[in-house]
Amino acid sequence: MKIVGMDIGSTTVKAVVVEDGKPLWRDYQRHNTRQAETVHDFLARMEAECGVFPERDRIFLTGSGSGGFPPLVGGKFIQEVVAVAAAVEKIHPEVRFVSEIGGEDMKTLFFTPAGTGLAKQVYMQSACSGGTGTFIEKTARKLGIPTQELARMEYRGRSLHKISAKCGIFAEADANTLVKAGVPVEEIIASLYEAVVYQNLATLTKGNTPLPGALLLGGPNLFFEGLQQAWQHHLRKLWIERSVPLPQGTDPETLVRVSGDALYFACLGCAQIGEREGRDIAVYRGSDKLRWWIDEGQHAQKAKQGAKGLLASEEERAIFLKKYGPSNGRCNRQDRSSRASAPGTTARTETVFVGCDFGSTTAKAVVMSARSELLFSCYVMSEGNPIEDAKAVLRQVRAAGYGGIGALAITGYGKDLLKDIIGADVGIVETVAHATAALHFFPDADVICDVGGCDVKIMLLRQGTVSDFRLNSQCSSGNGAFLQAVAERYDVPLEQYAERAFRAKAMPTLAMGCGVFLQSDIVNQQRKGWSAEEIMASLAAVLPLNVWVYAGQLQNLANAGRKFVLQGGTHRNLAVVKAQVDFVTSKVPNAEIVVHPHPGEAGAIGAALCALNWSYGASPTRFRGFDQVEVLAYQSTTSEHTTCRWCPVNCRRTFIDVRLAGAKGRPWSKVPVAEGWERVISGNSCPKGLLEDANEMRVVKAKLEETKRVFPNVAEMVREDAFRRAKSES
Repeated sequence: MKIVGMDIGSTTVKAVVVEDGKPLWRDYQRHNTRQAETVHDFLARMEAECGVFPERDRIFLTGSGSGGFPPLVGGKFIQEVVAVAAAVEKIHPEVRFVSEIGGEDMKTLFFTPAGTGLAKQVYMQSACSGGTGTFIEKTARKLGIPTQELARMEYRGRSLHKISAKCGIFAEADANTLVKAGVPVEEIIASLYEAVVYQNLATLTKGNTPLPGALLLGGPNLFFEGLQQAWQHHLRKLWIERSVPLPQGTDPETLVRVSGDALYFACLGCAQIGEREGRDIAVYRGSDKLRWWIDEGQHAQKAKQGAKGLLASEEERAIFLKKYGPSNGRCNRQDRSSRASAPGTTARTETVFVGCDFGSTTAKAVVMSARSELLFSCYVMSEGNPIEDAKAVLRQVRAAGYGGIGALAITGYGKDLLKDIIGADVGIVETVAHATAALHFFPDADVICDVGGCDVKIMLLRQGTVSDFRLNSQCSSGNGAFLQAVAERYDVPLEQYAERAFRAKAMPTLAMGCGVFLQSDIVNQQRKGWSAEEIMASLAAVLPLNVWVYAGQLQNLANAGRKFVLQGGTHRNLAVVKAQVDFVTSKVPNAEIVVHPHPGEAGAIGAALCALNWSYGASPTRFRGFDQVEVLAYQSTTSEHTTCRWCPVNCRRTFIDVRLAGAKGRPWSKVPVAEGWERVISGNSCPKGLLEDANEMRVVKAKLEETKRVFPNVAEMVREDAFRRAKSES
């Protein structure tokens, strides 16, 4: 008799077939939310490849996604922790501490000697993906690191930076900050591993001390070498701090190991438990009922539980695409990019004005004529370094033949760091740039909604000027990066998102609000059998709620106005546009909703218009030229010598030194830089962090005092005078 142990997790399906205590077959695959189909495929292969027969052999299932499968195949459900503990006790009876990190959950197990046996304590975290495999992979994708390279990246010997692992959203914000500060990706990944281990030890041990004999389980612990090194470092440090006795002559790091079967412990535990169960328990009934569920049953259940899809009919699709589809005159990113890189472009002699937008996930540049005509634009994914992003987009501008730059303006996250490095004439606040771009095309706009990679901006206008605005940059809920991360999880190219989402005839209802809770809700829905297309459609449908209600705090949208302009790269996604149109018209029935003709490049267009306006002052441009930008050399330093000491916060700053002609250098600095190099400081949380020593601080304070003398605080003067009179009268 054979016993099947199957672990259906949040991201993968694992299975083993055991006979007489010996494994005969095993496999591990990502299911991409197609749990039922993947399980059916596994069962068919087990029947064909190792002779698993219905009504004879038995099957036991575990994992967060296995709840509905036992009745369909005749199996028995085993709680995940029970299964893992059973396998550990049999295979590694000497182990006293286990950390298992999965795709979207993690757990720790303590085995403590008690009497003649072992007492077990278990702590789990499954409500948030922070500190899990998905969390690590998502950050690595954002940094452009292939999975194979990520697996080889080391923890030892790297400078570490603060990254939060208690929340995937906060970690993403921290990683963004480090990227924009020019911190090498190797250091960011090492810091990520540090954060994951710290998160496990801080929240999943509950004050208990992991004893020597630690076992690491789960895909991330098995595949990521740097994560293993971080575990070894921290457990060794913990044992020394808490005076835990270690075996004589043993290297503490050898007491932390990874099992070669790290992926399959839950499966092996199911089989181990199954051997102790009666022969009439969990008899495999075949896969016919599962096939019925895939073909018919799940669709009937979804129709009862879910909402209708984004498009109710082909007629509605045709009407929507006629108004908002690619044929409506909006530009095409791929076409522009191919023209930008075409060799042999004829040089143009006219003076032009360039605007650049260095965002969190993309870098954009546009070229504008003196008559405010858009001549050229390019759009590239961020490489994780603002200087390299600047080189990439300006290289394309040059390749297109535009050499006579009359003025250059920049906006976005990278503007403060890049302004002096590339010689921009003006740095534009993002809200100003986006409002300028929208009003250039739609001067009668009432509301501008810009949804970018990592933030949301809503601008309310009165008589052509911004009267109020709402920003949300702390949570990824409702922005493009969240949609992109979900698409990547399901292995769907971002440009195919709308096409796939429009296929859904029904979709689950996702909770509005915090991205962490939304992430958890997505996991719960895929466990119920909702497909990738259906979840993607639902995510697009909930985005307007997060944009207007959660982020914008606009409870009465009708008061905002009638004409709405949608812009930002996220509005290239037609599924998002459809959801936005449906939501806004449900609140404002007579609303006029338009999509910016260049939604992704709106910020850069606004910057170019500001550059054109700046040029009317007849000052020569500060732009250093394409040649100097192309050969920019730079180095970054983050260490204890770069830490700011002006206040108790102690910001761990990064010094980015760029080689520029005429730069004076900083030979007096604790991190000296020679003449010919200019220093840019990032990672500071206040203006004081831009200063390195007391002499600089004295100069700044003297300037502040002079400013106060020239422009006194009148309210403070009146208050002092009033209290002086009261005191003299008393």
